[in-house]
This record gives sequence, structure tokens and C-alpha cells, in this order.
Amino acid sequence: MSEASYYGTGRRKTATARVFLRPGSGTVQVNGRDLEGYFPSEILRMVVRSPLVLTETAEKMDVVATVAGGGFTGQAGAVRHGISRALLEFDGALRERLKAAGLLTRDPRKKERKKYGQPGARKRFQFSKR
Repeated sequence: MSEASYYGTGRRKTATARVFLRPGSGTVQVNGRDLEGYFPSEILRMVVRSPLVLTETAEKMDVVATVAGGGFTGQAGAVRHGISRALLEFDGALRERLKAAGLLTRDPRKKERKKYGQPGARKRFQFSKR
């Protein structure tokens, strides 16, 4: 690769994304497919594009992402986190804007484990007085 490439790892829930940013025309590829072909809803596509729109680099950078694990929402969040980190590597001056929007923070929310002797993580069996 002769041209510059910027890398960022993104995580959300159980999804992990490896994101590469390259100077280009603004195409976004996820697992070898275009953004519209990979993420079914417009909201998820908006989530993925948000760091690029915020930093006004949407038409200047090509995004190539490989994502594994989790579902669509977790994967979209992971790609967004990865893009944000890669943008930081591209230009450190973008840090204030990305941090203010909360895009550099890894979302710690995960599914809570099921507890033994109970039907779910929080749900309890019906209480019986007699």
C-alpha cells in the first residue's frame, strides 16, 4: 500500500470491528459489501456515518471495515467506534469534537448474565405466601 492508511479498533456489546480509513471519495465497505447492502436500517447507516459527518470528512475518506460477533446494532456501534479511533490517528485535532459527541468512549453496556435458580437475569419466580 503506497497511500496512507489509518487504523482503528472498535467494540460494542460482543461485536469487534477492524476499521481502515484511506483518502478517497467517501465509500464505506463493511465485510466486502457496501454500507446499504450490509446494514438493513437507515438509522444504523446513520450511526456508522456519524463520526465522518461530525468531522466533515465524509467525502474525503474511504472506509473499509471488517466486523465480527454480535448483531446489527452492536456491529454498527463497533464500526462507529473504530472510525472515530481511526480519525483520531488521521488528525489529532479532531479529538475535542469526537470526545464532546461521546464517540471515543467504548459503550460498556452488555447483556447481564442469567442467575442460577431464576428464570432470567433480573426476573424472579412468582412469590407465593402459602
